Amino acid sequence: MCGILGIVAKSPANQLLYDGLLMLQHRGQDAGGIVTAQGNTFHMHKGLGMVRDVFRTRNMRALLGNMGIGHVRYPTAGSSQSPAEAQPFYVNSPFGIVLSHNGNLTNADKLNQELFQTDLRHVNTHSDSEVLLNVLAHELQESTGNCHLDPAAIFAAVSGVHQRCEGAYAVVAMIAGYGLLAFRDPCGIRPLVFGTIETEKGKEFLVASESVALDTLGFQLIRDIAPGEAIFIDDKGNFYSKQCADKTVLNPCIFEYVYLARPDSVIDGVSVYETRLNMGRSLAQKITQSMDNLDIDVVIPIPDSSRPSALQLANQLGVEFREGFIKNRYVGRTFIMPGQQQRRKSVRQKLNAMSIEFKGKNVLLVDDSIVRGTTSREIVQMARDAGANKIYFASASPPVRFPNVYGIDMPTRQELIATERDTDEICREIGADYLIFQDLEALTLAVSKVNPALSRFETSCFNGDYIAGNVTPEYLNTLEAKRNAKQTVSRSASKTQLDLSLAVSD
Repeated sequence: MCGILGIVAKSPANQLLYDGLLMLQHRGQDAGGIVTAQGNTFHMHKGLGMVRDVFRTRNMRALLGNMGIGHVRYPTAGSSQSPAEAQPFYVNSPFGIVLSHNGNLTNADKLNQELFQTDLRHVNTHSDSEVLLNVLAHELQESTGNCHLDPAAIFAAVSGVHQRCEGAYAVVAMIAGYGLLAFRDPCGIRPLVFGTIETEKGKEFLVASESVALDTLGFQLIRDIAPGEAIFIDDKGNFYSKQCADKTVLNPCIFEYVYLARPDSVIDGVSVYETRLNMGRSLAQKITQSMDNLDIDVVIPIPDSSRPSALQLANQLGVEFREGFIKNRYVGRTFIMPGQQQRRKSVRQKLNAMSIEFKGKNVLLVDDSIVRGTTSREIVQMARDAGANKIYFASASPPVRFPNVYGIDMPTRQELIATERDTDEICREIGADYLIFQDLEALTLAVSKVNPALSRFETSCFNGDYIAGNVTPEYLNTLEAKRNAKQTVSRSASKTQLDLSLAVSD
């Protein structure tokens, strides 16, 4: 889960890119980067940390040009501590290409071998995004023969990417001297939207992971990029689009609606906020059926993404809705913090319980999900310390029992609290008096109610159904072994930010 952004403007794009990345900061706080295009020259700045920390005034002044792409990273492959793996990535042949990627390739190792042995390309990092960039570069070279580039050749290259790459990928890229390219995998797992704005100088285009980036920058949302589709906007502002995959089925990641996306975003025609209200309504129905013997005094959300579900749940149950936890907004989202120790430490720094809302009460805590259980365990203990009589816990999503291989940091079964545990065992692990999970059928219905055209979703973390690519038990074991090995190695970097001026000749 990263955030990507692409802009073709009629005036300097640097400030728009910076502001847009701020709107996508919730999608990744590990690293950020921007590349702008000035004629045939790319200007790049990227580094570790949040957007406000990576970019200073001097960096912004150096990002010249009316076109650019940006990225905020949450590491799913490669190293979370290496500035070299911050995006966007650059390759100088053919033409000069920069790329930002949200998702994860499940056949990255195989592609890496093909690139080196057959395509004669070298990948310098452990990032699957650099693999994807080099596959795109090779396919562009094949479709043009290093000669003149046109939209037809670009779309042929994207078709080649679809034929070779497996997994999830939403991409924005720039080709030096030509324009901005954006495309989405044939299953549409990761979100990607685009919009326009009319200015005095002409029409401008913005591509982003979520519609909230368009809203806040004044762009009108046009539509989602379809699964397998590519769009290309040349440096003069001409727009082209084409379906580049033979077989496409829209299967958006349902965890986007549960947790990842901002509630004010619209993804694949679905209001994220409305889906979370629906989740609360269906969860209330289940609680009424299975917890009618429990005396709930108050419903308290665990800020922030569970608030709409908790509010609707309280309304349905006829129970008071109260804010019992105050959030410190200067601490990052614990779910996307690398390292268990850092995650555990940050919970109490991030949330503070108000005793007045807990003391002597039977409290129903509502969260969007329970993944590792570390945060849930700490929060339950905080509620007890604040004087709660009994603590009931409700999750707006089902138990997370399987690794996610499509771009969410859930890669090892050992880290998932629901692995080989039933609901009662999970309840004891987090220290609650009662625990209830949303049913998967109810969760998918909560989303499809908003847009009946959506009937299928990527739900692998709940049911182990991997829809894109051949994800075998051997693949999962290898992935987990790599992660475990990486966690035992301390990596250090001497420099945390990179500045590049990449000149590309005609």
